[in-house]
Amino acid sequence: MLSVIIPTDGAEHPAVATLAALVPGAAAGVVREVLLVDRAANGVIERVADVAGCRYLAFQGSNAAALAAGARQARSPWLMFLRAGAVLDSGWIEETTQFVQGVSSSGRPRAGIFRYARSPYADTGWRDGLKFVARMVTGPSADQGLLIARDHYDRLGGYAPDARRSEARLLRQLGRSSRTLLRSRIMVA
Repeated sequence: MLSVIIPTDGAEHPAVATLAALVPGAAAGVVREVLLVDRAANGVIERVADVAGCRYLAFQGSNAAALAAGARQARSPWLMFLRAGAVLDSGWIEETTQFVQGVSSSGRPRAGIFRYARSPYADTGWRDGLKFVARMVTGPSADQGLLIARDHYDRLGGYAPDARRSEARLLRQLGRSSRTLLRSRIMVA
């Protein structure tokens, strides 16, 4: 059903946390493949991919270029982009399935963005308050993940590897009318 693309910077723990949250989705048949796009190429993520049964792609370049490279390699008709360290809550499987079926049957292109949730273990400060206000004013951030049909992603031009703030640009292109804020939460470390 969907391919999950996770750009990494060679750190094992954030990637493993995100992969652990995806295991129930793979068992339910929602996740067809996971691509770990590693920009560090230090061998750590290659080993994680081998152990977890993921596809590994070594890549040099920006984060947006890594996301674009992962999307080109993905085989599924739906794409999910997550940051390493992002952990989805347990309700994401059912909601993702319903969202994909709803969009597919409506014929109206839409993208889903997960609801941001601060980690209960994170230290809070005044910067968190500013980030919350910024999220309310500017809309969702790239940290919240993106669930989008491949053809819709391609029509929008995807992540532009050379563009500055390519992730924010794609979210802006989606606009408020063609994106849905999902109920499922995503905790970003």
